[in-house]
Parts: sequence; C-alpha cells; structure tokens
Amino acid sequence: MQNAGKDTNILIVDDEIGVRDSMHEFIEMAGFRSTIASSAEEAIDLLKNNNIQVVITDIMLPGMGGLELTKLIKRKFNTDVIVMTGYSGDYSYEEAINMGASDFVIKPVRLEELLLRLKRVLKERELTQERVRMMEKLQRLAITDGLTKLHNSRSFYSQLEVEVDRFNRYKHPLSLLLLDIDHFKEYNDNYGHLEGDKVLVRISQLIKACLRKLDTAYRYGGEEFTVILPETSGEEAVLVAERIRKTVQAEKFTPQSDEELGITISIGTAQYAAEEQLSTFIQRADKAMYISKQKGRNRVTSLSAEEEQ
Repeated sequence: MQNAGKDTNILIVDDEIGVRDSMHEFIEMAGFRSTIASSAEEAIDLLKNNNIQVVITDIMLPGMGGLELTKLIKRKFNTDVIVMTGYSGDYSYEEAINMGASDFVIKPVRLEELLLRLKRVLKERELTQERVRMMEKLQRLAITDGLTKLHNSRSFYSQLEVEVDRFNRYKHPLSLLLLDIDHFKEYNDNYGHLEGDKVLVRISQLIKACLRKLDTAYRYGGEEFTVILPETSGEEAVLVAERIRKTVQAEKFTPQSDEELGITISIGTAQYAAEEQLSTFIQRADKAMYISKQKGRNRVTSLSAEEEQ
C-alpha cells in the first residue's frame, strides 16, 4: 500500500497510559510512525505541527471528549479518525460516523483487529485522494463548454472511463443518455445563431436541474448532449430521460417579441453491459436516440445490449 510505512503518521489519543503505550508499541512494530497524546487539547497541538494521516482516539477523555475532537479534526485538518469506546451502550457507530469518524471500535480493542481497520481506513484515504487528483487533472484540461457551462466532450470521455472502471470494480449499474434538440437547424436558420445559442444555454440549465448531484451532463457537440448516470439501471435511466424530455417540452422560447415557441428533444438511453467497449456503449445510446428521431421525435428510446445483438 502506497501510504504504509514510515511516511504514515498515526496519533493515538487516550488518557489511560497502559492502553496508549501498548497501542503505540504495536503500531510502531507494524511499520507505522506513532505519536501519543493524553488529551484532545494535546492532540490538537500535535495536529497543528505535524502531518498526521490518522487519529485513533478514545471517546472518554479529560476536557474535550473524543467525539467533539473528531468533529473539530474533520473541520480543520485533512486527517481520518478512528473512534474507540468502552461504553458501547452509550455511544453508537452512527454518532461517531456523523461526527466525521472513518471507523468505530469497542474497547478492549484487539490490536490485530485495530491494525486491519487502520489499513482499511488508509486504503480508503488513498482512493479518495486519487479521485481528488483525477478531478483536479480533469479540471486542468479545460473541461467546460464555453457557451453552456456544461462539461465538454473531452471531459465526457474521461469521466465515462472512470465510471466504467468503477463499474468493473463494484458492479454497480451505469447508464447513459444521449439527447438531441429536434429541428434545431431550422430554428437557427429562421431566427439566427444568437437565438439558437439561447436555446442551447436554457436547455443545458433544464437538463442539469433534472439531475442528482452524482449525475453529470455534457455538451457532446452542436445540439447534442450526454448525461452519465452512475448507480442507475436502464429502467431508472428511462425515468430520468422522461423527466428531462417533459421539462424541456414545457419550456417556452421567444425568438421574436410576438412569437412564443416550444422546443422538444429526442433521447436515447443505454445501460452499460459488462466488458462492453466504451465506443459500443456510446454508439448504442446514439442509435437509441436516432430511433426516437425516426419514430417522430420528442420521445425516449432505450436500447439494451441484448437488443443490439
């Protein structure tokens, strides 16, 4: 593990000297650097002056308690916390997690179990940091479409690779929408590109308003948009697509002061199939969208991998 070893600093906070020293010795023997504190106040001073990855703290401490310390750490430091308590009836796992703890153990602590939990917390920390680095890298690639402020197609392909990789690891469903504005060329020809741009911007806003925080929308090119839907089955994707379609249909545009028009979109949906090529997945959503066009536009079509065969 990348973070294991002498570069990883663990802070043990416990007012019982026997518990504190035995844990300190065991964690040092496991190959980590270990520091000890007998109170929350002492721990805070150490956190200010040292790069500490994980704090292991007892809940019952003199002065500031362990849960309050956990809350403060999560607010002020980039450090994970494992909470210990000998009073399992008085404190719950949910309370500790809600305060920001990464894990919760009951005393007397089996040192082997604590080491396993510590390694798991460090691994999750590493994965989180990897995701943050990846997101920062994506942001450096000029990932935003200048007109609509949605992510652009370059960002779409990068993020879809990330989501497919996550599917391969966790087997959670993943779906894709491909949307196209109906008769957009005619709208541009009749009213000009400036009015067409207003439509693109407003439809982008409507699409985003219909999504959850973990969903991402992209301007795929011209009047086409895509939406990546993690943790979403094909059936659920159709519901999201219908919500977007109806929202757009209900919107009115005024390209001229005396004229009010409606705009519609055609949508194709697809759920990712195991071991499917990215290009095949995208093409399937694209084909579904064109079926919506052929059937009269302003509709949603879903196309599964089985139907493609």
